[in-house]
Parts: sequence; C-alpha cells; structure tokens
Amino acid sequence: MNRSDFLDEHFELTRRHFLKAGVVSLAAAELTSIGQAEEKPPAPAPSPLKRAKPPKAGVRPEPYFTPTQDFQDVSRGRPLPHSLPEEKKTEVGLTRETWRLEVLSDPDHPAKLGRQFTKADGTAFDFPALLRLAEKHAVRFPKVMTCLNLGCPLGMGLWEGVPLRELIWLTAPRENLRRVFYYGYHNDDPAQMFRSSLPVGRVLEDPPGLPPVILCYKLNGEWLDAERGGPVRVVVPEHYGFKSIKWLTHLYLTNLPAANDTYAEQNNDVDSPLKTFAATLSFPREIKTGDEILASGYAQVGVAGLSKVQVWIESEAQPHAQDDPYFTTAPWTDAQLLPAPDKWTGLEGGRVPAGTYGFDDHGVPKAWPLRLTNAHWAGRLPALPPGEYTFRCRSVDERGHGQPMPRPFRKSGYAAIEAIRFKVTE
Repeated sequence: MNRSDFLDEHFELTRRHFLKAGVVSLAAAELTSIGQAEEKPPAPAPSPLKRAKPPKAGVRPEPYFTPTQDFQDVSRGRPLPHSLPEEKKTEVGLTRETWRLEVLSDPDHPAKLGRQFTKADGTAFDFPALLRLAEKHAVRFPKVMTCLNLGCPLGMGLWEGVPLRELIWLTAPRENLRRVFYYGYHNDDPAQMFRSSLPVGRVLEDPPGLPPVILCYKLNGEWLDAERGGPVRVVVPEHYGFKSIKWLTHLYLTNLPAANDTYAEQNNDVDSPLKTFAATLSFPREIKTGDEILASGYAQVGVAGLSKVQVWIESEAQPHAQDDPYFTTAPWTDAQLLPAPDKWTGLEGGRVPAGTYGFDDHGVPKAWPLRLTNAHWAGRLPALPPGEYTFRCRSVDERGHGQPMPRPFRKSGYAAIEAIRFKVTE
C-alpha cells in the first residue's frame, strides 16, 4: 500500500460520515490536501474527493499503519548506515546474524553492576539471545513516530520488542544507577554519534497507561529492516523519534543526574513527551456563496490524550482579538472524531494481532482514539458570504487544554495552529 491509498481510506471515512450526517451531494466537497489548497492558482478538481498529492505542510497522507517503505526518514549519518553495502552491514553488525549489543557501566559515572555484557569477553547480546527473552517478555504496541521539530509525523507503526528493563536486570544492578544512555552505529566516527538517554525509573516502571520502553526488532509484524533502524532499535512509546535510537549497539548504565542526549546540546527539550495536535488534511479548493464547507484531517494523540477536535473560520473583515495569540476565546465549534478503521491497513489481513497493547483479543481498540497514535476528524461549516477568511483547527486534550497548550514552545515539540486562508466568491 502506498501513500495515496491513505487518501482513499481517509475520504471513504469522511464520505460515510458526511452522507450519514445528511450531506446527500458531495459536489461541494472537492477536497484537496492543504498544500495544494495554498497553491495559486488552484487547479480544478476533475471529480469530487479527488486523490491528492502529499501536503506541503501539516501531516503527510499515509495508511493507518504505515508500510515500512513509506515511512519518512530523518536519519543521520555520512553515509547513512542503512545505505551501506550488505558486506559492510555484515562486518559492522547491522544484520540479525552479526548484531551485538554491549551493556556497560559508564566509566565516567559508574553504576555498580554485578556483571556487564561485552564483545571483548564474548558476552554481548546477540539476536538469538534477544529472541529468547522475547519468548517470555515480548510486547507489541501502536505508536506514531514523529520528530520534535516537525509538524509531519514520519509514520505510524505497530512496534514489537523486549522491554529494556529485562536486559538491565540481567546486569544485577546494585546502586548508583540513575540513568540509561544509549547510541547506535555511527560509521565508527565519534563526531557522528547520536545519543539519547532516559531516567532509569522510566525504564524499570511504566507510567500509568503507557507501554514499556523496548528493544524493537519488528515493525508491523515483519523484521525491522535497516532503513527503519534494524536489526534492533530502541522505541520509547511516549517520546519523539530522537529518543528511539536506530541501529542500537551500546547501552550504558550511569550515575549521571541529568540527560546527556545529543539533542540537549542543540537547544531542544529532551524530556518533553509527545504532544496532542490537529492538522487539516483536506479542504475545498473552491468555495462559492451558498456552499457548505466540508473539511477533514488528522490528529496526533499525545500523552494527554484527545477529547475532541475543533474548527473555526475567521473573517478578515472581523478579525479576532489581537491579544489572544492561541485563540482561546475564539468561537470554536466541535468537529467529529471518526471511529476506528474497520480494516487496519498496513497489517497482514488488515487485523491487529491478539495481545497488542491497547487492543482486546479480537483486535478491537479498548478505547478510541488511542494515545500515542493518530485519528481522523471531519467538520461541517455553514455557507459564507463573499469575502476573505482563515480556517483553523485545533485539538483539545483530555485535560481540557486547547492546542498548542499546555506546552506551546517549539523546542518541546511542534503543536502550532495552522492557518489556511481562502476566498468565498459569488
């Protein structure tokens, strides 16, 4: 399945919603991605609900569970480790047969451990050892992978692996263990190393409602390939992608009191978890007086959950108050959160396997929308007189915070409210 199939899925969901709501004719709903909506002049749509190109802003169109080849990539490396020839991958441990993971005490801030796992003494973890742990401890959960500073999620996956804490307990830790830091293969060049870290408390104990941090070896039921960070990567459920290091080679148990992430040195908030926000995926290309306005889009569900998506159209002739930068007093109206898909695209047979975190044994979500994933929304707005307008959407989390609150700062994760300007003509 490719990205354009997502729009078929998205438009089918919204078509059902609008027809059920009594919109008999969808001629006014010639929807397009917001990127196309901003092009001038707009190209005429040959048919309603036309398949669109990926947007220039907001979120990228993808199926609910993104096929491996369709994930967006922001990997680091010169050359990118996944682009290495197979012989080189074999040599440096980027295949399942040759992968090795060292688990060590930080020599600069040592934690007291009963044992370490090293290549030098032949005890480093290999892939068969990881799978032996998986026989008893494997977990699987859905998570959207996204970058701290981008408004376009990179892809939605069903990730499977072994909780990181299972390896930590095998070191028989005794004391002076406050954090875990880790990094992956970086072309044997210290200047290219990209490192992340976590408090050991997060690794050993999961906050309510969150899956564990895992050493991941499968994505959407298939072995993790090199481009997605295989053979093994870290996946931290509630965090942005920089915490989920690819091509994992080293874990250090440390007495450091604070983060030593590479991103911390680049003016980013490395402890900020995934935010909730909404974005527009489709909007009419042409709006005439008397046309009902049908819009739809996507919401990223962060750690605070999602209670609703709201929409609002501001008239340029009557602009909103200038002293309300986040539009908290604007006359927002509720859009409709659409139900979970009937078929889970991107997975074998379109079904979520039994035993997946957040789903029952029949593959049905226990709640909707699920935290750390995505959801569709659709909105109907009344016809407008001729003029110039701005369309906006926002999320409201389960604690009542409207986007971009409660963390509006860019360095703690993207959550800006979009502004789509348009005209209504006679």
